[in-house]
Amino acid sequence: MSEPTEPGGWATACYELAVNGSPQQVTDAWIGESLLFVLRERLGFTAAKDGCGEGECGACTVLMDGQPTAACLVPAVAAEGRAIETPELHAVPQPDPVAAALAAHAGAGCGFCLPGVGMELRALLARNGKPSAAAIRETLSGHRCRCLPPERFVAATTEAARVLARGRSHPPGQLAAQTAAQPHIPGQAHPGVREGEQAGVPA
Repeated sequence: MSEPTEPGGWATACYELAVNGSPQQVTDAWIGESLLFVLRERLGFTAAKDGCGEGECGACTVLMDGQPTAACLVPAVAAEGRAIETPELHAVPQPDPVAAALAAHAGAGCGFCLPGVGMELRALLARNGKPSAAAIRETLSGHRCRCLPPERFVAATTEAARVLARGRSHPPGQLAAQTAAQPHIPGQAHPGVREGEQAGVPA
């Protein structure tokens, strides 16, 4: 981080943030700006939402060094040198299992809370590959959703955990090789796809 300057009486600074694996330069920024403000307004990462501004709703959750963090509470200058992940990393251009499961099970809601919920669930599944319903509810206790009951998020997490577990037991290259090696009969599901489920689409 460069030395703060004070044009017009406001202390500013220039620094670099590591966002989704890429360096992002921030120049002449007021040192009091939150990480959420800088991500959204300066760098264009708008998936993290500005909800309560007090760290109570969970809408602004990002991962910092792998840990869920309320971006509205973190001064952006303090995030220099930390690995920051925003919801964009896991949804663009291809949704990951968590994003796909949330769309399938919780897509009926307004969606405002889903990016933050998704980041929280990714951290949970990274440390616990098969969380119980109680663990999921506890993990999401800091996220406010006025549209849907908790059961929708429990179902989404369970689905994502199942897909992730299947991916670990059948790496993409191995599954592709098995699929190519086995003849396909028209009207029959491809190998590795359960009945009632299309390839690449959550049930």
